[in-house]
Amino acid sequence: MATFQIDPAHTLAEFEAKHMMFTTVKGRFTRTAGEVVFDEADPTRSSVVATAETASVTTGDPNRDGHVRSPDFFDVERFPILTFRSRRIEPGRSDGHYQIVGDLTIRDVTREVVFDAVHLGEGITPQGKVAVGFSATTTVNRKDFDLRWNVPLEKGGFLVGDNVKINLEVQAIKTAE
Repeated sequence: MATFQIDPAHTLAEFEAKHMMFTTVKGRFTRTAGEVVFDEADPTRSSVVATAETASVTTGDPNRDGHVRSPDFFDVERFPILTFRSRRIEPGRSDGHYQIVGDLTIRDVTREVVFDAVHLGEGITPQGKVAVGFSATTTVNRKDFDLRWNVPLEKGGFLVGDNVKINLEVQAIKTAE
């Protein structure tokens, strides 16, 4: 079992939701942190705690970014951090794939979510440090986290879709033993 720190320079925490019922809009958090305790011999004994600073959210549009940071969505002044803390890890559909079951907290609302995850590999960085890579995805209903703002559309439906897909590409660096 080894402990790794999430490398924010090589980690992507991204989400996507439907806009106007048919277009996909993506956002990402540029400031992430966390710790992965990884047991290569038995990955189900591993754990992860990860955070993202809500004020670091970017969608590629400054006006939308301001709205997403506002009390209508993440309310970054009151809720500066999103957190995920694993409870357990279960074998997935094939070798190297896992189900990471844990608690996701957004706006002080905590819900159990399940990430479909894969261990991508391990290697040595140019600086001589051991790094591991993981990819994980899940879909949540934003209303479960009190993210309820919306606008009805003239032809039916709503401006922002309820389902939000979360995609993570994580590289973590082994801490000194």
